[in-house]
Amino acid sequence: MTLAADTRPLLLLVDDESTNLQVLRHILQEDYRLLFAKEGARALEMAERERPDLILLDVMMPGMTGYEVCEQLKENPLLQAIPVIFVTALGDVDDEARGFEVGAVDYITKPVSPPIVRARVRTHLSLVRVDELKQTRLQIVQRLGMAAEYKDNETGLHVIRMSHFSKVLALAAGFSESAAEELFIAAPMHDVGKIGIPDAVLRKPGKLDEQEWQVMRQHVEIGARIIGEHSSGLLRTAQLIALSHHEKWDGSGYPNGLSGEDIPLEGRIVAIADVFDALTSVRPYKQAWTVEAAVDFLREQSGRHFDPRLVELFIACLPEILLIKERWAEQPAA
Repeated sequence: MTLAADTRPLLLLVDDESTNLQVLRHILQEDYRLLFAKEGARALEMAERERPDLILLDVMMPGMTGYEVCEQLKENPLLQAIPVIFVTALGDVDDEARGFEVGAVDYITKPVSPPIVRARVRTHLSLVRVDELKQTRLQIVQRLGMAAEYKDNETGLHVIRMSHFSKVLALAAGFSESAAEELFIAAPMHDVGKIGIPDAVLRKPGKLDEQEWQVMRQHVEIGARIIGEHSSGLLRTAQLIALSHHEKWDGSGYPNGLSGEDIPLEGRIVAIADVFDALTSVRPYKQAWTVEAAVDFLREQSGRHFDPRLVELFIACLPEILLIKERWAEQPAA
């Protein structure tokens, strides 16, 4: 008979005193898998090999202090996300401040209280799971956006670049950090409705005729239906963007012919980010425009296609935009 794998969270307990490790073991062993280390170098070695979910770390140890161990953990990209809780007899405010400076998430003083240890560990493991869920949600949304892009023109990084551009512009336009982050996560779904457009239209190498263009324009409503109706939150933002990013400031856009500030601000922001990246990227039907040419186009279309205020804010943010463009550049085919 095969025994089920032990899926309890894995904790690394680090203290040079065996007695202290035993105390923590009795407090935590029922709910967690436990690893033990009695000095800093060994703790770093075990952390790299075992990748624990959380580390409880003494400060005053011979050879390498807990502060030094924490600093090295935070310098390692593979380990820096592991939460570290200091467990120490040092209780001064300066000691606690030092612990937070080197990257710890919490500070428990000895002698420890079992309920406090259990509560702090549970809290920080919950926060890790929340962060993981947020990251997973972002990855799913980006890949959904990429699915539409690959069906269209095989520029899968477009949705990543334009979502970063959108966040930069949103912050410049006065969005809060949390609202800009929500826009960043929602933006990759702007063209998800292209999944429902026939390949004969979507991949046609030449210019679309009027009937084909009417089919193509349906992708905004298809995208809105895929995302669904929501009263608030991320998916409501995503639906707003899907429906409004092809509207134009002068009212000549689609699907509803909205104009000016009747167009949702999120859609106006994504329209600029989307067009700028499309213009400056290679597509099967065109070469990439220069940044200068794309900026000239934005200025030309200011007050026609695009919100004039947002155009000027976007141009003011160009140094940051170009860093993003370089970071997420398409790789040439091998």
